This record gives sequence, structure tokens and C-alpha cells, in this order.
Amino acid sequence: MRDLWLLLLFLPFLASCFSFHKGPMPGEPAQARFTDVDGVRVRFTDTGEPEAKPEPAQEGAPPPAPRPTVVLVHGFASALEVWKPVVPALSKTHRVITLDLKGFGWTDRPEGDYSPDAQARLVMRLLDQRGVSRTAIVAHSWGSSVALAATLQAPERVTRLGLYDAWVYEEQLPTFFHWSRADGVGEALFGLFYKQRADERIALAFYDKKFVTEALVEDVDAALDRPGTVAAALAAVRGQRYAEVETRYRSIDKPTLLLWGREDIVTPLRYGERLSRDLPGSRLVTYPRCGHFPMIEAIAASNRDIAAFLAEGEKAP
Repeated sequence: MRDLWLLLLFLPFLASCFSFHKGPMPGEPAQARFTDVDGVRVRFTDTGEPEAKPEPAQEGAPPPAPRPTVVLVHGFASALEVWKPVVPALSKTHRVITLDLKGFGWTDRPEGDYSPDAQARLVMRLLDQRGVSRTAIVAHSWGSSVALAATLQAPERVTRLGLYDAWVYEEQLPTFFHWSRADGVGEALFGLFYKQRADERIALAFYDKKFVTEALVEDVDAALDRPGTVAAALAAVRGQRYAEVETRYRSIDKPTLLLWGREDIVTPLRYGERLSRDLPGSRLVTYPRCGHFPMIEAIAASNRDIAAFLAEGEKAP
């Protein structure tokens, strides 16, 4: 009887957590850009506007060739801001597009499919809108499963892959995620615990705790409080089923750079070594004294490596 009363007590709270959300949210950045992608309001950035007027060419000179495109895909419970240290390095040679995936950042949190396949379709439809037919994809953590899904869906459109500390195997899923697949159990776990102790979870992702600033924790807490966030996070967890798709990674022959923090305890290095064996065109580079975010903890080295890797693609015949 006591358990029943506890459940009844928490039902209104759980119901409020598991409402999805579409449309503007309180606190949206004033300069944020949005576009409708198949009914989902998606926040994005684009360093190269196809509608912008080109620089005037000298008389008789051929027009400048368009820059190649790279799209940057963030990880679980993250947003496009994670790429702020990377965009300046890549925009020197590439048109750089970033986005908030469905359910994260300032993008809508509608009901529906949040699997890597569904997120990959969203990415490619955004690229369609931006007039991009072929692109390199650079992704972090869970976003790497979206990048691989996009490559399997449309291999002719993907030129290269750069994957930071990839989260792409069934074995990587914590027990918490497996339990959350069960109806009712997932709602209870996420409703009661997903927003709790964000500072401790963030600290696990960094080797050097100086990066776990009060401002970062406040930003994460604010993001967790946005409407529809808990429901979308649970939907994304339930969409992570890698047992079948991981057997197809060996069919991906794109040049791939795997960038990994040696001290990552979120996605330990052994998974980078495994992925380097599963992706025939891949190369693994590691960064000492670095956790789950090489683009932050090893900014100079990782930016140098990803920029050089993407430049290799432009030299290829």
C-alpha cells in the first residue's frame, strides 16, 4: 500500500516530465537561427550562405570554387555550442554547418522517433535545404552513431568522417539505459533522476576538472529544465539499439579519423581501438591527459588533426 501511495504522489510530477514540446522556448538566444525540417523547428548555424552574393571576381578570372562542406554533429544531452572551439579552425577551408539534433539544444522536442537513423535523416534533410549534396561529417560521442547512420543511408553523399570518442556499440550502453527501455521503468528513472547531480556527471567527462566550471554546470542545468527535455532524452535512449547496426560498420569504407581522449571513462579507449578495426578506412589518434571532450581539453592538437584530415580529402583526386 505504501508503494502505491508513493507512486500516486509522484504521478503528477512524472506526467509533467514526459510531455514533449514544439515551438519557441523561454530564454532562446536572440541571434539563434531556425528552419523547419519536416515539421521540426531546428536550430542551426552555417558559415557559408548559398544565398549570399559572392565576392566580385577580377575581370577575366574564373569564379572561386565553392568551399567543401563539413557538418558537425553533437552528442547526447549536448548542443551545437560544443563545437565553438572547432568551427574557427575548420571555417578557414570549409563551409561549416552545425545543428542541434531533435530533442536537444534549442531544437523542438516532438513525439516520435529519436533513433540515430531518424536523427541522420534530419541532418541530411537540413543539408538538402542548405543546398549541400556532399559533405564530410564530424561528430562527437552519440553523434557518431548518427554520422555512421547517415553514411549507411546515403554513402554517396558522405566524403569523410571524423569521430570524437564515439558512442556506437551496444556494449557501451549503461545498465540504466537498458532498464529504461521498459515501459514505466524508463519514465520513473528519467523522471526522478535525469536532472539530478548534473555537476557530477559533467565531472566524469573531463580529465582536468578545471573545465567543470560553475558557468558550465549552470548552462547544463538550464538546458535540462527546458520543456520536453526529459521526454526527448528518454526517447533518444530508447532509440539506441546497436546490436544489429554495429555488424554493418565494416561496410563503411570512408576515410575516417577517430579522435580519442586516453583518459575517457565515458567511452573508454578500448572502444576506439575496436572501432578502428571495424572501420576499414579509419585511423585512430589519441590525446594524453584528456577525457571525453578532446575538442575542449586538447583543443590545439585535435583541431590541428581534424583540419589536416579534412584537407587530405581536398587533395585526393
